[in-house]
Amino acid sequence: MRICILGAGALGSAIGGTLAEAGHAVTLVNRNRPHVEAIRERGLVLRSDGRDRAIGLEAATDTTGLTPSELVLILVKSLDTEAAAFAARPLIGPETVVMSLQNGLGQEEVLSSILGAQHVLGGRTYAGGVLLAPGHVLSGIEGKETIIGEFDGAVTPRVTELARILTAAGLETRASAQIRTVIWDKLLVNVSTGALAALTGLTYGELYRLPEIEETAIAAVAEAMAVAEALGIPLTTTDPRAPWRKASAGLPPDFKTSMLQSLENGRPTEIDFINGAVVREGRRAGVDTPVNAALVALIRGLETKLPAGLAAGGVAMPPRARIA
Repeated sequence: MRICILGAGALGSAIGGTLAEAGHAVTLVNRNRPHVEAIRERGLVLRSDGRDRAIGLEAATDTTGLTPSELVLILVKSLDTEAAAFAARPLIGPETVVMSLQNGLGQEEVLSSILGAQHVLGGRTYAGGVLLAPGHVLSGIEGKETIIGEFDGAVTPRVTELARILTAAGLETRASAQIRTVIWDKLLVNVSTGALAALTGLTYGELYRLPEIEETAIAAVAEAMAVAEALGIPLTTTDPRAPWRKASAGLPPDFKTSMLQSLENGRPTEIDFINGAVVREGRRAGVDTPVNAALVALIRGLETKLPAGLAAGGVAMPPRARIA
């Protein structure tokens, strides 16, 4: 299968490397030039189970000259979804499937409005990755589930076949008839650890040792669950501790959340699409969300210290595709 990953940072590279190792023709697109050049020079170096291995695949800093793919995975930061959709247009053929594996809420609507709803599937993944150095990624793929589905609830042949292909390649994937529930389930996991790890600078091994952190995480998740209930969105658990436990399952103790990695790299976070989405949806549903509102405010404070003019996201856009 011809696969292009837009926004191939830590997670996108881990997924892309896994799929390429299984024999798929993968192109990683990331505007981080040192990362791309390192991959071109020596392959993508993936670390798992304490072992490094180099994997050959294509890498580019933008979509110029790329031809249509069978599968386009969107993993840019959520603020860059619209620009990534415009940049993805040369990659779209009649049968191309476009799928967001981003965190938070609302990206699929943006992709559908620009690329056509007929191309877009919903998807979320519990896999992870950490960028150790340019071209060198710690993979958190093994044992972590990816879930995909059609937004109308139909379990179509393209969904079941894509799930089969991805699973066979090492990215454990299942088709779901309730992708909106899946998206909210994943949101709860991100709500539980993302902002707290970013605020404290702690890895998972450090984060999970502190009962005060766990208490705050569970309170934030409970708020999000109350919002989902008010909106009529079914969830797969009623226990706010479950997303907290699921967040770290199978990941190494030195794993860092993507929100923490963004701040460490001097880039804005996706707080508006995660805890911020809980606050917005809570207002719409008439549900108070003080813990999530506090987490948003604190992350905002940290973001004011970022270097001026740095844009979020991980895919370079041609000048005509940039969004003001």
